[in-house]
Amino acid sequence: MQCNDIGCAVTRIKDLIRQTLWASHAKGIVVGVSGGIDSAVAAAVAVKALGPEHVFAVHLPSSTSSPQDQIDAAELCETLGIEMIIVPLGTVVDAAFEHPGMTDTPLLRGNYTARLRMATLYNIAASRDSLVCGTSNKTEYMIGYTTKWGDSAADVQPLLHLWKKDVYAVAEELGIPVSIIKKAPSAGFWPGQSDERELGITYCELDAALISLEAHDFVPETPLEETVLALVKKSSHKRTPAANLL
Repeated sequence: MQCNDIGCAVTRIKDLIRQTLWASHAKGIVVGVSGGIDSAVAAAVAVKALGPEHVFAVHLPSSTSSPQDQIDAAELCETLGIEMIIVPLGTVVDAAFEHPGMTDTPLLRGNYTARLRMATLYNIAASRDSLVCGTSNKTEYMIGYTTKWGDSAADVQPLLHLWKKDVYAVAEELGIPVSIIKKAPSAGFWPGQSDERELGITYCELDAALISLEAHDFVPETPLEETVLALVKKSSHKRTPAANLL
């Protein structure tokens, strides 16, 4: 996406949000605001589309969340002029994993937390006659860096067509706080967790490889593209409906 395309991209996203809301006859949008860039951009563009009175933010910290995330989420919501509530999930998650039938690893706990966050957002959205706004971007969607029925679940996904680099470009356009833009991307699944360190690939490398793969019918031309293509193939089940006999 070129710089002169950013305004057009924001307009298209606003139209998507408005049309989705009008078609559902809902009153507003609920966004899970993590303190990271994707949820910040989703919340900001929802405000542009609907006005702050129709956007409600929820911060859902777990026991492994960074305190800075809550500070950044609060700053964002103050900047946007939207209400934010905090629903801590740490004790609920901890209680679930005390059961002997649960297997506790950082990844499994993280996935459980992601699904609990989405269940919480849907509870709050239902009580407000609102829709849940997703925060997934195309880069993470294509490689499966998402939790099924967790962050992948939503009523509208306004950023799903944007590469990670484009999310940053839109963030600059919308005036997202610098503290969020400069922060290292993290799902907060465990202390010190970094998306790029976990993936072993930077978002810049991922974007370049995925864009090249798309342009060449997903025929890899470099070792990096082969690695990224393997991630795309392995995660294909996350991008298709559940198997069925209908």
